Amino acid sequence: MEAVSYTAQWTAAARAVESERAEEPLFDDPYARDLAAPRGFELLDKYGGGGLLHFIAIRTRYFDDSVEVLLRDSGARQVVFVAAGMDTRAYRLPWPDGTTVYEVDHTALMEEKARRLGARDARPATERREVGADLAQEWLPELRRAGFDPERPTLWIAEGLMFFLTRDQAADLLALLGTVSAPGSRLAVDFASRALLRSPFSREFLTALREDGTPWQFGTDEPEEFLASTGWKVRDLKEPGQPGAGEGRWPYEVQPRERRGSPRSWLVRAEFVGR
Repeated sequence: MEAVSYTAQWTAAARAVESERAEEPLFDDPYARDLAAPRGFELLDKYGGGGLLHFIAIRTRYFDDSVEVLLRDSGARQVVFVAAGMDTRAYRLPWPDGTTVYEVDHTALMEEKARRLGARDARPATERREVGADLAQEWLPELRRAGFDPERPTLWIAEGLMFFLTRDQAADLLALLGTVSAPGSRLAVDFASRALLRSPFSREFLTALREDGTPWQFGTDEPEEFLASTGWKVRDLKEPGQPGAGEGRWPYEVQPRERRGSPRSWLVRAEFVGR
């Protein structure tokens, strides 16, 4: 719980920084500062080199846009946030009528999030259901008990999660989602590249995460192939700084895909097609 909570705190702090930006923030999360306590900003200062703030801002906007695009394209009206953490999209995004949002994470984290949002008198913009569960255990039964229907198309959101898993764990989780994904189901997910996990550019950040017990373990240089092996077909693949993914806000040059060994982050929209 503590390790996941650390991640939830510093990513909320990063969203707060972007939301409070004086000029043209990429999104507005009015609850992020409250959800970053008690250590979010301290941890962000510790980890914040190497473009981290830029990346979190761009990724947040990409996933915001993905919710709109993928719900429109799929017709799905059930959305599952896997390891939801301190995500606030159920409160701050517009949702199609009839959409149900399921947020899956540790019970203690969900209770604390509810307490803080309640103190702000926050109200979700669509039906929202909390699913207290440990992703390392059997959790789909809890999701079903909350009302999830595997016969209906689903939009799965797995933001900022895959880094913390091993390759096998990431593959198993994505394949598991496929077992309850009706035709038309979609996925929004992000990955680091293997090159990023080995890059001197990332060393200080990754060392700090490891020292705090939240190491990044998995990266892939071929996200299309990795996702295909679990039943998901990439429909959109972006790197920060490309059109549709923070163009003009990424402080580094986007390297050509054919340049091997460049550290990268992948922002992905995919469709379940089966294996």
